Amino acid sequence: MPDTTAATADVAALLAAAADQGPGDTLRIVLLASIVGGVLLAWFLLRGYRTDDTDAPGGEDGTAGTGGNTGRDANA
Repeated sequence: MPDTTAATADVAALLAAAADQGPGDTLRIVLLASIVGGVLLAWFLLRGYRTDDTDAPGGEDGTAGTGGNTGRDANA
């Protein structure tokens, strides 16, 4: 019959060592949230610089368009 107290002591030592690994999960979550936040911030800031050329004459949808005279161009 195997000695169960030695196996129990080994398991307890492994669990204690595994619990003392530092802030790995927390740092992983913070890093992932930072990356996702950076991507969303870049998307939000860069979408304001997008040029929308679909209203130009002879647009992709085959319509005549407005000639690019949008409200955004009125004050330029």
